[in-house]
Parts: sequence; C-alpha cells; structure tokens
Amino acid sequence: MPEDILFDASRLLSRAERSAPTGVDRVCLAYAEWLIRHPVYRMTPVRARHDRLARVDNDWFRDRIAELRARWSGPGAVSELGPDAQRLFDALRSPDNTVSVIGHAPDPEAPPKGIQRRVWKQYFRTGKIKAPPSARAYLNVGHTSLNTPDILTSLDAWNIERVVMIHDLIPITHPEFCRPGDRAKHERRVVNVLRHASRIIVNSQHTADELHAFADRSALPTPPVDVAHLGLEPSLNGTLAVGAAHPYFIHVGTIEARKNLAFLLTVWRRLQEKMGAEAPRLVLVGRYGWENEAVLDLLQRSPNLQGLVHQAEDLPDCALSALMRGARAVVAPSATEGFDLPAVEASAMGLPLIASDIAAHRELVPHARLIDPLDGLGWLAAIEDWTRRAPVAPPYSAPTWDRHFEVIEQQVLPPSGDAAALRVSI
Repeated sequence: MPEDILFDASRLLSRAERSAPTGVDRVCLAYAEWLIRHPVYRMTPVRARHDRLARVDNDWFRDRIAELRARWSGPGAVSELGPDAQRLFDALRSPDNTVSVIGHAPDPEAPPKGIQRRVWKQYFRTGKIKAPPSARAYLNVGHTSLNTPDILTSLDAWNIERVVMIHDLIPITHPEFCRPGDRAKHERRVVNVLRHASRIIVNSQHTADELHAFADRSALPTPPVDVAHLGLEPSLNGTLAVGAAHPYFIHVGTIEARKNLAFLLTVWRRLQEKMGAEAPRLVLVGRYGWENEAVLDLLQRSPNLQGLVHQAEDLPDCALSALMRGARAVVAPSATEGFDLPAVEASAMGLPLIASDIAAHRELVPHARLIDPLDGLGWLAAIEDWTRRAPVAPPYSAPTWDRHFEVIEQQVLPPSGDAAALRVSI
C-alpha cells in the first residue's frame, strides 16, 4: 500500500501571491513536487490553524503548486519579460547609462498586499480535522507551525513520525541581523523541534553543528539529525546571457543586514573613485527585507553609485539565469549563512564566485575566491582584478535534488517492505 505523508503546506500557501520565491520557498516547492510524483509516498497537504492541523483540498493544492512553478520559473523567453525587467536589461546593455534602475522602496505604513484574498481562498479550501489523518509521517520544511508544541505533540499521540527541516539558527546566533522578537520566536521553534520531532533534516553540516551546539547549551535532547544539501532549480539551466556594455557583478538574495550589502556598496563607491569610467556595474536582485536603511541611503543618495548600481526584485528564473550568466562574477559577502543557495547555484552554473570566508561557504563552495566579510581592501582588490581580467570558474560538483531526496528516502523516511514493493510494480 502507498504510505501517506502529511505535508505542511502553510508556508507555500502564505506565498501564493508572490511573483518570486525565497530560498526556503524553493525548498518547500521542491518537496511538494517530489511528493506529488513519488511512486510510494501519497501526499496529504495540511496547514496550521490555531495550533491545529487543517486539511487542504488536495486537487486545489496541486493546482496552486503548478501555478507557483509557472509563475516563479517565468516565461521561456527574456523577450516576454515585464517592463521592470526590460528596463534593467536595457540599462546594462547601454554604454552610457547614467541612471540607476532601482525598485520601489518598501513603505512601512502600507498594508500587506493580497492578504485578505489569500486568507479567504485558504479558508474555503481547508477543513478542520479533529484528529490528524492516518499517516506514516508529518513533513515540515518551511519553519512554520512550530511556535507552539501542540501540533507535534498531537501527532506524537497518534504515533505519526514528525520530520522537520531546520534551515538555520541565524535569529539565535546572530539576532542583531533580525527583527526584534525573532530570536525568541525562532528559539521556541527550535526547542519545540528538539523536544518533539522524530527526526531533523538540515541543509549543511554547519547548520547541524549550530543545532547541536544550541541543544548542548540548552541541555536539550537531540533526535537524529540528517545533513542533506539542497538541490538546484532546473529553470536556471538556460544558456542565454545578458550582453552588457560594461562588466558587471551580481548579488542574489534578500536585501537585509546579514547579507552585508551596505559594506558591498561602500566597496563599490571606492571602486568608482578609483577606477572612474572603468568601474564595473553591480546588480542586486532581491526583495527589501529587514534592516535595509543603510542600503537604501546608498542606493538613493550616493551620486557615485548612480548608473553604476541597479536593484530589482520579483524576477522570474529565466531573467535571473540570464543576469547571472552575463555577469563577470557572482558576489556573496554575507556575514552568516545556513546554506546560501544563490552561491551554490552560481557554482553549479559554472560562474566565478567571490564569497565571504564563513563556515557555510567553506563547506559548500570552497573553490570560490573566499575573503573575510570585513576585509574591505581584499574585496576591493578582488573585484578590480576580475573587472580587468575575466576569471574562469573551476570545476564544481553541484548538489542535486535527486541526491537530496535519496538521503530523505534512504535515511529519513525509508519505505516499509510492502510500500517499497509498490515502487517496482508502478
């Protein structure tokens, strides 16, 4: 018989209106698609409602997954992109552009878009359940539904395995980079997982080490922890590259304090002072997140960066792939990371990478040009060097979703004998 898996869809449903995903969103989507096509596991989508699970209509959820994949991957051709993306491409192609293409700065007073519509859509497509549906396991890879132990303990009472992915412990280890209150919230999540999960998946050995260290400090038990590096999006495998008039570098990721972008923009200002018209361009691709005032000040008010630095968000994968492939190199100056999917994606695409010398990068992209995230002169020299001479990326063996899910199926949720036989018969 097939083995039923309860998949926590809370995060994906909360992202239903987004035109571009975060790294965690990509992981949730990859897991949903894997479960949908799996020959042994049979997915039942659920979501949290008042610290209890609610069943999500299966057919409706599968339609939403298909919609998200189509929207996040984007059109097949760059020529079909929207006006904002086209403005960015045109600016990079122009030999004499003096105006930066900058996305709209966030308005802290504006209400979140689409919430009322999204909530009502979910309300009518989810149903209360008095007890968890019969299942082999509950799978949560989105950091949701964990603020209280209620869901995990109820599943334990029904003898359902609880498998949870922890992406990082940054709000605990580096709370200065996060919103006020995020440390306490994430600490509650991690404590609940350590106490009540059957098994934990982490995306890197670095995250596993941080998790074990936190458990030791907190005198908490640790269930089995499995390291499974994340896979890469197939939609980033295109060959089109932006034909830019000047060398440019690209950073991909949310614009937030831990990404060290104010530091990077200060380096770029010095590059302009030193190299003048020969200074390279910089493209920041990502949404505005938390603690971005310094970045906004530099983008909007520094005359040295006008026409030199561009910023865009909500780009589909086809545009992101073309931008990355046209760049002289990808830059990843983060102060801390749990995995850093864009850095791994760049390496998998055969692109040169300059990255901060931190534990996650040493584990995942050791071939990159690693520089301390506080070494301004080192970053300045590396970027100037690669502007004047095109670098060649060394060979790289990229992690894949196939290998990731092999770990999940072999170590985390191995099918029982009867269920494994189903794989042969299908």
